[in-house]
Amino acid sequence: MIEKLKELTKDTALYGISTIVGRFLGFILVPFYTNVFSPTEFGIQSYIYAFLAFANIVYIYGMDAAFMKYATVNENDKKKVFSTGYLFVTITALFFSFILVLTHSWLAEQADLVNYSHILLYVIGILFLDSATLIPFSELRLERKAVKFATIRIINIIINVSLNFILILGFDYGIEAIFISNFVASLFSFLALLPTIYINIEWSIDKPYLKKMLFFGLTYLPASLASMIVQVIDVPLIRELTDEATLGIYRANYKLGIFMMLFVSMFHYAWQPFFLTNAKEENAKKIFSKVLSLFLIFTSLIWIVLSLFINDFASFEFLPGRSLIGQQYLIGIYIVPIVLLAYIFHGLYINFIAGIYLEEKTKYLPLITGIGALLNIVSNIILVPIIGILGGAISTLLSYIAMAIGIFYVSQKYYKIDYEYGIIIKVLSILIGISTIYYYFHFTNSLNYLVKFSLLILYLVAMFSLKIIRIKDLQTTLNIVLKKK
Repeated sequence: MIEKLKELTKDTALYGISTIVGRFLGFILVPFYTNVFSPTEFGIQSYIYAFLAFANIVYIYGMDAAFMKYATVNENDKKKVFSTGYLFVTITALFFSFILVLTHSWLAEQADLVNYSHILLYVIGILFLDSATLIPFSELRLERKAVKFATIRIINIIINVSLNFILILGFDYGIEAIFISNFVASLFSFLALLPTIYINIEWSIDKPYLKKMLFFGLTYLPASLASMIVQVIDVPLIRELTDEATLGIYRANYKLGIFMMLFVSMFHYAWQPFFLTNAKEENAKKIFSKVLSLFLIFTSLIWIVLSLFINDFASFEFLPGRSLIGQQYLIGIYIVPIVLLAYIFHGLYINFIAGIYLEEKTKYLPLITGIGALLNIVSNIILVPIIGILGGAISTLLSYIAMAIGIFYVSQKYYKIDYEYGIIIKVLSILIGISTIYYYFHFTNSLNYLVKFSLLILYLVAMFSLKIIRIKDLQTTLNIVLKKK
């Protein structure tokens, strides 16, 4: 088992390099944006990116997941699967883009973005280029070419970040600079992946594989759309229920959850190919169980540190009057612990999805994610008018909890894993308990350093006294990291 955990740890670390470095470079833009753009402008760009996120799902319609599924079934047919998926996605992406270019002015009018209709042209270009790189990136993951994957991703972000600074500070561009930079960075990724495309392409579409991939992908599409609703539906809803300035404050603070998202994202990149390639191992289920326990322990540690001290971090002034997050945005910092907790449950969902994939029960995904999406919409409509942006964060948390429970139930029905339930219950109880105490002191205006350090100590005492963390486990983890046997 240790060797398999080493394998997952190595891949997680390699993908983590690109994810951490890339997202960190991207995160640099958050303090930059919040110090140069008003909350209203930040809210508008957040709203446009929400549209882009939805459209991305439609452009790829689950074909990247279908490629990874069928490329691992028969190694000899991998190029055939790659060519079929890639060519069909590229053709349909061209068609979607053509339709959007013709209707972009009308779309801008319908979305109350008439003054920003030209930005939608950059968005359409980004959509096409990103759809043309998803399957090649998936190929790199399957081949475990994590270094190449990481290099392309990091350079992409460097280009994006650099152009933002150049266009905004050097040429006085507005928020259109954000989308121009993204377009150029996406173009670089496409060009960098051309060798991968060339090596794997056969310039023909295999009809039997296309039929299988479309069935798998389109079955996956409703779930993907529902999952995206969970992630970004709060953006248009908060804009509609409040205003663009409030949305800007909400999204700026929501992005502080990046530190938890980083860990969950890098784990996700490594987890899917890991469980697909190790499912036939004799002790696969035992390995998967241990992975979940370790994931929950690590993320709980990240949660406690960030939740207690994110306000101090975000309000740090690197220049007079210039804090990490613009001063006018800091009033929304209290939503961060909820956002971090939501990402933990998203990570649990990612863990549990292994059984669905392995037993080809993806037909349940639309129902599970659909319930999460519906819960998100309803709770936003109910909570945001009452408690403001905290309602948006709680809605996302409730959605991920519902999805994690749903995917766990179905996965266990077809691919039962004996998880370490004692650890799971204890860790989640600690997080919920400390969250309750945290918000009590926050809303009574008595959340000081004494309370924060007391909660940190309480967490550590609970983790050791309840035997969630043991010295032996720490030694094993250290050995994995250091690659010792």
